[in-house]
Amino acid sequence: MLPNGFMIGAASAAYQVEGNNTKSDLWLMEEMPHTTFSERSGDACDHYNRYEEDIALLANAGLNTYRFSLEWGRIEPEEGVFDDAEIEHYRDVIRCCRAHGVEPIVTLHHFSSPIWLIRKGGWDAETTPADFERYTRYVMEHLGGELTYVCTINEANMGLQIARIAERYTQQAKAAAAAMAAAREAAGGDGAVDESQVQMGLNLQKMMENQRLQKAENVEAFGTENPQVFQSARSRHSDEIVCEAHRRARAAIRDLCPQVKVGLTLSLHDLQPQPGGEEYAAEEWADEFTHYLPTIEGDDFLGVQNYTRTLVGAQGDLPVPEGAETTQMGYEFYPEALEHVIRAVAQEFHGNLIVTENGVATDDDTRRVAFIDRALAGVERCVADGIPVKGYCYWSLMDNFEWQKGYSMCFGLIACDRTTQERTPKPSLEHLGSFAR
Repeated sequence: MLPNGFMIGAASAAYQVEGNNTKSDLWLMEEMPHTTFSERSGDACDHYNRYEEDIALLANAGLNTYRFSLEWGRIEPEEGVFDDAEIEHYRDVIRCCRAHGVEPIVTLHHFSSPIWLIRKGGWDAETTPADFERYTRYVMEHLGGELTYVCTINEANMGLQIARIAERYTQQAKAAAAAMAAAREAAGGDGAVDESQVQMGLNLQKMMENQRLQKAENVEAFGTENPQVFQSARSRHSDEIVCEAHRRARAAIRDLCPQVKVGLTLSLHDLQPQPGGEEYAAEEWADEFTHYLPTIEGDDFLGVQNYTRTLVGAQGDLPVPEGAETTQMGYEFYPEALEHVIRAVAQEFHGNLIVTENGVATDDDTRRVAFIDRALAGVERCVADGIPVKGYCYWSLMDNFEWQKGYSMCFGLIACDRTTQERTPKPSLEHLGSFAR
């Protein structure tokens, strides 16, 4: 059993649900002719206007916590220029939570950034920590008295994970190109090549052409060929920029609102080394978690975010085991990963833990219910063993805009008809609420 006062809730991100975040970098990226987004976010779930209905659905099902984010681009649409009407909007959201007996957990930055920030150099610029501190101070001066929990940055480690994937992809692309060149040479230099010989869905010529065109569009939108958005493959320098932004925001929060509990969230995989993969798994865990320990040492809590496990071999991450159940995202259906990650984190971070994201993309809600049951059973075992887990927020409250994959991924406890904006709670919403009741 979970203890009294344990937070059971759901999570969302402003850009994914509000709609029409036109002052944010991702909006420009969606609009590019050669965008990597499968579709535009548009009105999204219109949560900006319908948050009262959505929070009421959450509360009526028994959930007692709502983790959501503020959109920096709305609040500070131009550098140093704040929109008081927007901060009042978010005050209304917080007060709506309180009116329904729901604890708001606010995230200051959840992937999307103001356009002006990216034009200044984005998450590789030395000025960004100060910019983030200024934004944090404005938010806390206006809203801090109404908050208990604040996450500064969502998945601060995301850029390093993307860099690792990008490096692996580049190596595979080079190997594929070499194989194709060898095949052409064997065919006399001008013969056709069957690209299916390469175990990767590549069209190298088209990929190279798109890269060139995207660079031109980036220059037009952001003034640089390679804008450093939060989801860019991150260097060690830009990783330190993110860490410094968190440290400065934490100090600002402590200065203005010492009663507020502050932390960040990390994307964490259940890394399971297979024979020969121990060293690679250790390196990956260091990138993903342990090298952040000096940065988060003074935090009040850590937001743990996990969706699946990763098997690791001597050459790196292995594919999902053959025959395993997979989700719409292609992840292995493996809710036990959450317990494993909590236990691994608790060995080295000794503050409170909040599961700020954990969920499954599926159009079969019975599998969502099963996922929740198995994940929360692991949380209960961790709590019983004295690990200070204080809450669990399922991702996500509703089916929403899943970044480059658009609206094709169904993570939500609530379905949203984007034509009518009608909400339909799924049985999993009531089921999750039963753990709080």
